Amino acid sequence: MKVADRWFASESVGNGITRIWEPHVARLFQCNIWHVRGRDADLLIDAGMGISSLHKAIADLVDKPLIAIATHTHMDHAGSLHEFAQRLVHPCEASQLQHPDDFPVLCSHHWPGDMRALIEAQGYEVPEILIDAYPYEGFDPEAFRTPACTATGLVDEGQMIDLGDRVFEVLHLPGHSPGSIGLWDKDSGTLFSGDAVYDGPLLDTLPDADIRAYIKTMQRLQTLPVNIVHAGHDPSFGRQRLLELAQGYLAYRS
Repeated sequence: MKVADRWFASESVGNGITRIWEPHVARLFQCNIWHVRGRDADLLIDAGMGISSLHKAIADLVDKPLIAIATHTHMDHAGSLHEFAQRLVHPCEASQLQHPDDFPVLCSHHWPGDMRALIEAQGYEVPEILIDAYPYEGFDPEAFRTPACTATGLVDEGQMIDLGDRVFEVLHLPGHSPGSIGLWDKDSGTLFSGDAVYDGPLLDTLPDADIRAYIKTMQRLQTLPVNIVHAGHDPSFGRQRLLELAQGYLAYRS
C-alpha cells in the first residue's frame, strides 16, 4: 500500500468555517471535521480517526484558544481528540472516550459480532481495510487502536459555547448514539449535526443506537429554522433537504 503525500484535505466553506477530512479513509468512516473561527476562541467539531496528527495538520488555521468537541465518540469522530487541551463530550459518552474499542478498528474482518453485517445491511460497502494508503512508512493497520483520552469538560442540552462573536447552543440529539449532540447557531441558522443527520444512509441499528430516540430527534430537527446543515459526513445541505431526510426517515421507521 502507498504512503500518502498528505493525510488530510481541507476547504473553506465560508463564514469562517473550514471542512477537513481524511481522503484515504473509506467513505463509511470519512468524517467531516469542522474548524470554526471565532473572535476570542476557535471551535473544532469532531476529530477524525486519529491515524495521523490532526493537531499538526490544522496548525496554520489556529491562532487562538481552541475548544475541541466530539459530537459523539464513534471511532471516526473522536480519534484525534486526545491531541487537544480542551476536550468536550456529552456525559453519556465520556466513559467511551476513556475506553474506546479495543480491536483493530481499521480491519473489518476483526470487528466483533455482526457489526460489519449491520452496516452493510444499511447500504454501505465495507472494505477489508478502511484505508487505501498509509500515513507513514511502516504503519500497521492491524496494530492501530483508537487513542483513549479523558474529557476535560462535559456538555449537555442547552449549554452555550461562546466564541466571542458567535455562540453555539448544544442540542442533545440521541439515536445514532446515546450522547450524540448538535451545535446550533440560531443567529446564522447554522447547525453542525454530527451523525444525527447527514445526506447518506443513517446508521440506527448499531449496538448503541436507539431507533425510538432517533425518531424523536428527527421530529425535533424538522422544527429547527436552519439555513444550512454541516453534517458529520457527506456534503452540507439546506433546510429543504433536511426536511426531506427527516421525513424520509420517519416514513421508513413509522
